[in-house]
Amino acid sequence: MSFHGTDLGRVHLQRLEWLEQSKGDVVAGLAHYPTGCHVPEHRHSLSQLLHAMTGVVMVTTKFGRWMVPPHHALWLPAGIGHAVDMLGDVAMHSIYVRPAAVAGLKSHLHVVALTPLMDTLIREVVASPAAEQASPRTTFMMGLLLHEIPNLEERPLGLPFPDDTRLATLCRGFLKDPSPRTNIDNWADRLGMSRRTFTRFFRRETGLSLSTWRQQACLLSALPRLTEGEAVTSVALDLGYNSVPAFTTMFKRMLGAPPRNYLHSAA
Repeated sequence: MSFHGTDLGRVHLQRLEWLEQSKGDVVAGLAHYPTGCHVPEHRHSLSQLLHAMTGVVMVTTKFGRWMVPPHHALWLPAGIGHAVDMLGDVAMHSIYVRPAAVAGLKSHLHVVALTPLMDTLIREVVASPAAEQASPRTTFMMGLLLHEIPNLEERPLGLPFPDDTRLATLCRGFLKDPSPRTNIDNWADRLGMSRRTFTRFFRRETGLSLSTWRQQACLLSALPRLTEGEAVTSVALDLGYNSVPAFTTMFKRMLGAPPRNYLHSAA
């Protein structure tokens, strides 16, 4: 299914209607989106494993932003309102799952790394013709896929947002102008808190330390630019890192590989 220009709204509504009327514990779909495409906020009664084969997908919810680069997927629990933006031309697999379909399905929104097994299962299930959905082979693959979802490893590509208005304003300002030099003392002073009080407050609001949140915000800024082919040096310096090695160290710690190796693997 492809979405283009004015067709987006109509086709999207048709897709949601089709989804809500579907039967079975697992529903698989494929969609193509042009770069810059925006899918307005919506929700559905099934949970969704969103897998971008090409391009980078940015998902925005009231809880924050999540980015889905190649070889990753987003687990989106049922009922959560979300909007989607496409960074680059996107080919997207979606696996929709009924919330009670299998034990162990997580109730929080997060990004996961796809294993080779899961990647193959998604492709096979999505490619299965409708006439073969009930065949023993497809039924077996869907069952295995369903049981693999709870075992996928979480990756720090989400950026939860606080409920507190003042803190949310600081966080949104950081997204517009990210810098690794942002520190606890600066933000604590701006909110009129002690360092200790602010540290507890920030973790309570976001579930993360400011240092971890800041690094993930920098990744959100860096990955789309790197995916589009921008030089690592340029991205690192624009984000305020004093050197490429410092940026590379952060990148490797967060994603398990330096930028060039990570992007080569994704390609």
